Amino acid sequence: MADIVEGMDVPQHCRLEFSTDHDEQIKSQGSADYFLTSGDKIRFFFEKGVFDDKGDFILKKERSLNKIGHALHAYEPLYKNITHSPNVQNVAKKLGLKQPVVLQSMFIFKQPEIGGEVMPHQDATFLHTEPLGRVMGFWIALEDATLDNGCLWFIPGSHQNGITRRMVRTPKGTDFIGRDNTYEDNQFLPAPVKKGGLVLIHGEVVHRSGQNTSQRSRHVYTFHVMEAEDTRWNPENWLQPTPELPFPSLYT
Repeated sequence: MADIVEGMDVPQHCRLEFSTDHDEQIKSQGSADYFLTSGDKIRFFFEKGVFDDKGDFILKKERSLNKIGHALHAYEPLYKNITHSPNVQNVAKKLGLKQPVVLQSMFIFKQPEIGGEVMPHQDATFLHTEPLGRVMGFWIALEDATLDNGCLWFIPGSHQNGITRRMVRTPKGTDFIGRDNTYEDNQFLPAPVKKGGLVLIHGEVVHRSGQNTSQRSRHVYTFHVMEAEDTRWNPENWLQPTPELPFPSLYT
């Protein structure tokens, strides 16, 4: 990953501060071609407050990144090997997946002190299928994920309640249909995990992570798979397969 970051060259007009806030998503990345065309590319997204008024870095660029996505699994040999590893394939088979395809992949940095909060959400909001329940996130901790550096939190049983919001493509970029429910802090349970641990995230489970207030990063490699058998990928999703990168089979 250090080599990828070292070679990073992002024009100023493409320097997006990534957010999971509803309104900020629409205002920034939701209307930005750099984000909307990143499904078959490797692109860079940044934490809030890391640029000055001219778009120049305030911090070192390697300390400014929020995530890299969304096609590491296709173009970077290390992450391609992890994604299609026998261990991952065995997990997918134990889950009963018959024709899983890889939708997207990300390296998430969760930078020390500034790693931003991820608001409560459901992955199926952004990766919608018919029927629901066909998307699974594989979340691999590359470092210990703790309460202090922003581990995941989940609402138990929330995967059984469907979704209330969808991100859809529009002529101007993206928009949301519906609104998220309001959740109380006491509904969530933390899921700290040691380095090397795997967390499986159902597409409809409500989850979040807090800001990293510690001196340690919380690096993660994560990717999403979809059971393609008898499943319709919603053509209104922001992420779409392309001639250059159709969704590849996990079992290769």
